[in-house]
Amino acid sequence: MTRATRIAMWSGPRNISTAMMRSFENRPDCTVSDEPFYGCYLKRTGIDHPMAAEIIADMDSDFASVAQALNGPVPGGAPVWYQKHMSHHMLPDDLLDWTDGMVNCFLIRKPEEMVASYAKKRARPVASDFGFDRQVELFERIRDRTGRVPPVIDAADVLRDPRGVLSALCAAIGISFDTAMLSWPTGRRDSDGIWAAVWYHAVEASTGFQPYTPKEIDLAPDLAAVAAACRPAYDHMARYKLTVE
Repeated sequence: MTRATRIAMWSGPRNISTAMMRSFENRPDCTVSDEPFYGCYLKRTGIDHPMAAEIIADMDSDFASVAQALNGPVPGGAPVWYQKHMSHHMLPDDLLDWTDGMVNCFLIRKPEEMVASYAKKRARPVASDFGFDRQVELFERIRDRTGRVPPVIDAADVLRDPRGVLSALCAAIGISFDTAMLSWPTGRRDSDGIWAAVWYHAVEASTGFQPYTPKEIDLAPDLAAVAAACRPAYDHMARYKLTVE
């Protein structure tokens, strides 16, 4: 039997990560998982996040169990399994061997935009909330292990040219592009984490990728310092992003 294509898309919060999950879920050959390590992360760190207790209670919050499940049977037997991951959910001592069976991809966004959006939902963020340094560590580990540069896409590029960038991403993954990825019905999904009630209002109202519009961002000094701390890691990843011919 041919093993399913398991896509681990590594992102940070307040990116277009949920829209990307919608895009892949709209493919008839794909099932999706929404931040399967979120409960583990909250349980192990004790960090104060909206709905933390409910999230831990609602999902498998044991790291080894989740990692094993992600390499186990594909829900519904789909040939493509898209897994939306936050890079900061991987703590420093976590074993990452479970990622060896994945096609690991990376979604980046300018940190100034991420910080401005995140601060509207959760006050006083710190650089580690965005997982940029951990994203670089994961990227370099995978590049060293495989000898190849894993796919990197920038949120702004996706919004400017969804068809072009998603076509390039699918080619890099080794699956065909499907025009169904360009639009989807409004509303919440059974596949969404229960945290959708806090974070997913915009994507629930969407029917596709919103056109990119540059934003005038004026961050308070403390938030500007967080974005500045994240910027070197973003710049490092951006060197490798996919380009459309």
